[in-house]
Amino acid sequence: MQKSILDTILSPADLRALTPEQLPVLAQELRRFIIDIIATKEGHLGASLGVVELTIALHYIFNTPSDNLIWDVGHQAYGHKILTGRKDIFHTNRQKGGISGFPNRAESIYDTFGTGHSSTSISAALGMAMAAGLKGAHNRHHIAVIGDASIASGMAFEGLNHAGVTDANLLVILNDNAIGIDPSVGALKRYLTNVKKGTAREENIFEALNFSYFGPVDGHDLNALTEVLQELKKTKGPKFLHVITTKGKGLALAEREQITYHAPGKFDATTGIRVAKDSTPQPPKYQDVFGHTIVELATLNKKIIGITPAMPTGSSLKYMIEAFPDRAFDVGLAEQHAVTLSAGLATEGMVVFCNIYSTFLQRAYDQVIHDVALQNLPVIFCLDRAGLVGQDGGTHQGVYDLAYLNCIPNLIIYAPSDEIALRNIMYTAQQGLDHPIVIRYPRGRGVHINWQLPFKEITIGKGYNIIKGKKTAVVTLGSIIKNVLTAVNEVNASCSVYDMGFLKPLDTALLDTIFTTYDHIITVEDGSKIGGLGSSVGDYAFAKAYKGSLTILGIPDRFIEHATVEQQYAEAGISVASLSLLLKNLA
Repeated sequence: MQKSILDTILSPADLRALTPEQLPVLAQELRRFIIDIIATKEGHLGASLGVVELTIALHYIFNTPSDNLIWDVGHQAYGHKILTGRKDIFHTNRQKGGISGFPNRAESIYDTFGTGHSSTSISAALGMAMAAGLKGAHNRHHIAVIGDASIASGMAFEGLNHAGVTDANLLVILNDNAIGIDPSVGALKRYLTNVKKGTAREENIFEALNFSYFGPVDGHDLNALTEVLQELKKTKGPKFLHVITTKGKGLALAEREQITYHAPGKFDATTGIRVAKDSTPQPPKYQDVFGHTIVELATLNKKIIGITPAMPTGSSLKYMIEAFPDRAFDVGLAEQHAVTLSAGLATEGMVVFCNIYSTFLQRAYDQVIHDVALQNLPVIFCLDRAGLVGQDGGTHQGVYDLAYLNCIPNLIIYAPSDEIALRNIMYTAQQGLDHPIVIRYPRGRGVHINWQLPFKEITIGKGYNIIKGKKTAVVTLGSIIKNVLTAVNEVNASCSVYDMGFLKPLDTALLDTIFTTYDHIITVEDGSKIGGLGSSVGDYAFAKAYKGSLTILGIPDRFIEHATVEQQYAEAGISVASLSLLLKNLA
C-alpha cells in the first residue's frame, strides 16, 4: 500500500522537501488525520482545522526550530505537533502520560514557548528576537501566530507597542476567523471586519504602530501563503501578516457550529455528528447552576450586572446575556479590564457578578488587590473551573486561587460544597455584603438532580458538622467533600466530617470545638496545600497549642499535568481510594 504524503513527514525537513504541488494534498491528509483522531480521543478541534494550510506554509518556508514559531493560545497547534515528529503519538493527546494539548517546551524543541493562556506570544517572540539580535543571529526569524480574540488583550497590545520601536526580526501573524471560543467582541473586531471588507479607515492601526503590514491573505490558499511568507522573510524589522481563516475548516458541521466544535467531545469522523449523550437525568454542571441562578436573581434585583472575559458559553453567563443584554457583558480576553470594570460599576451601587475561570483570574491579581480589595468594593467574583480541571492540564488548573487570595485583606472566600450551596451564596451575596467575595466552584457536575430549591441565606464565616464521629475529624472545603463522604461510607469510618465553607473568615469558634474534641484532624481541599485551608488550620492550631496530630491533604507543590480529574485526584492523594485507605489505617 502506497504511503500517504503525511506518513513520510517525520519532521519539517521532510516537509520542505515536498514540491509546492504536493502541499494541498498534504493539507487534505493532515486535516483528515486530525478529524479522525479527535473524533474518538476528543480535544480542541475547530481551531486546528482552521490553520492547517498556515501551519504547513510556516514550516515549509521557515527553518523551524532554528526559526522560532509560537502559537497563541495553543488550541490551534495540533497540526504543528503532527508535522514535528509527534504524529505516531498524537492519539495520546491530553491523556495521562501522553502529549499535552498545548505547546510545551519540555515536549519538543519545536515548541519554543509554552502557551495555554492567551495573548503571550508577541511578548515572548519579541524577547526571543531581541536575544537573537544581541547574539548576532540577525537572520533568525521569530513568528507569533495570534488569534483575533487574543490580540484584543492588553498584553498583546503591550507587546505590539514595544515591538514597534525595535528593529527586531519579528513576524506577527493575525489568524483572523472572527471567533475565539465564543465570537470575538469589541471595537477591534469591528475594525478587522472593515479591513476584510475594504471599508476600514485609511490609516492602518498596525502600520501606525510601526509594523510593515501585509494582507489580508486567504489563509486556505497555500500558494498565496507561501508567496507572502517568502516576501516577509526578506523584510527587515517588525512585520504584521493578516490571514483570514475559517474555524473548523474541512468539516461542515464544525464550520457551521463553531462554538460547539471548538471542543466537541466525541463525534462521527465522517458526518461530524456528535455522539449522543446519555439521556438519563443527571445533576447540573456548576457553570449552568451559576448561569440559571444569576438570571433568576437578576429578574428580582435590577442592580445585578454580569461580566465575563470572553467566556460566556464556558461560564454560562450566556443565559443572562440572552435575557438581559443591557446588564450582562462579554468584555473580550481582558481579565484585568473585567475586574476593574466591575470595580467601577460597584462604586455606583451596582451588584456585579464577575465570572472568570480560576486560572484566568491569576492574570488580574493586581486589580483584585488594588482596585477591589483595597477599596473594599463588594464585587462578587465567581471563579469557575476551580480545583483540578482534567485534560487541559498544567496551564488551566484552578488550584492556586485559595492560596493567592487568602492573603488579601477584606476578601471573603467561599467554596460551596454542592450546587445548592452555590445558589444560596449567590443569593446571599447579592443582598449586600460589606466586603468583596470570591465564590469558587469546580468544572463538571454537581450531585443533586433537584437543585433549584427556594433560596436560603448563608451565614458568612460559619462552618458545619456534617457527620458526627469519634477521635478523628475530617475538615473540608468545597465540593471535594463528595470524595470525603464517599470514602467515609465505603470504609464505615467512625470519624466526624466538617464543611468549613469559608476559608475567610475562618470559623475559629468551630475549630476551637474541633481542637478540644479530636486527637487527629485531617484537612482536605482541592487547592494548593501551601497557603490554603490546611495552612490556615495549621496556623490556628499552632496558635492554640493544639496537642493532637494534623494531616494536610491537597495539591502538592508541583504542577499536575493533563489526565482525567479522577487520575489527578489520585496523584494528589485526594481520590476516594486514597482517602478510604487513609481512614482505614486510622481506624
